[in-house]
Amino acid sequence: MATRGERNNNPGNIRRGSHWQGLAGTQPDPDFCVFTDPKFGIRALAEVLLSYQQEGFDTLATIIARWAPSNENNTRAYVAAVAASMKVDPNIHLDVRQYSQLYPLVDAIICHENGRNIYPRTTLDAGLALAGIVP
Repeated sequence: MATRGERNNNPGNIRRGSHWQGLAGTQPDPDFCVFTDPKFGIRALAEVLLSYQQEGFDTLATIIARWAPSNENNTRAYVAAVAASMKVDPNIHLDVRQYSQLYPLVDAIICHENGRNIYPRTTLDAGLALAGIVP
């Protein structure tokens, strides 16, 4: 059975409120964006992470704390899961403008948000390319 993020083509579970490229004409989910294709949901996820970098969030721990605040999530567990998936220390400085660091972060967030990542690398790469990040 598809998760909410998968049904919405929004594997990062980005909340409604922004006018993202690729939004579906109808937004039936009251809380989360619905995209026409997963690549647009992945693009939005990447764009949010890139904006965090510009705001000075540059460690895995601070990025995830911003992405998944403790008033809505078990942020400590989220950080630990993403760090384990990426096989990095949560206090490592990341440069998400680099494909080699953004791709595994996006993959780990998708896995955490949905319990899995059903998207092939080509779909993730298409979304990242729409955000201007290529291998």
